[in-house]
Amino acid sequence: MKKSIIAAMFIAIGVALSTFHVTIGGAKIFPVQHMINVILAVLVGARYNVSAAFGTSCLRNLLGMGSPLAFPGSMVGAFLAGLTYRYTNNIVLTACAEVVGTGIIGAIISYPIAAFLLGKEMAIMTLIISFTASTAAGSFMAVLILYVLERKGMLERLRHGLYSL
Repeated sequence: MKKSIIAAMFIAIGVALSTFHVTIGGAKIFPVQHMINVILAVLVGARYNVSAAFGTSCLRNLLGMGSPLAFPGSMVGAFLAGLTYRYTNNIVLTACAEVVGTGIIGAIISYPIAAFLLGKEMAIMTLIISFTASTAAGSFMAVLILYVLERKGMLERLRHGLYSL
């Protein structure tokens, strides 16, 4: 139950901060989503992380603040980040998994969506560069936040639900 609440809170944060994006080509890059993906990978794991990425993408699209490219971009990165943290407990590797998942794999999956559904002809490298720039910036922010929480002794307490909501 607490994991669902945490994921829902981060969906709200993601939607509230949706105005912070940059459009490159046909893609609206949104580094806050990638920051959220890395933080949630550490706090709640892959399943809730992917659910939160999907929820944020849905709401952003319904409110006209996102594009269909948000779905594969954010969800693949969220999944890989969640799995990476589960098996390594390493924040930097988790951030790298987010960058690879979103920046490369998510961009490749997004190419047919951009080309056929959105009718935007662009080089696949345009998507890879824009997705990688977005996810690298967001992942870097998440690493900084998580290291501060870790140094203050708060990260483990958050992960194990010792703080009441």
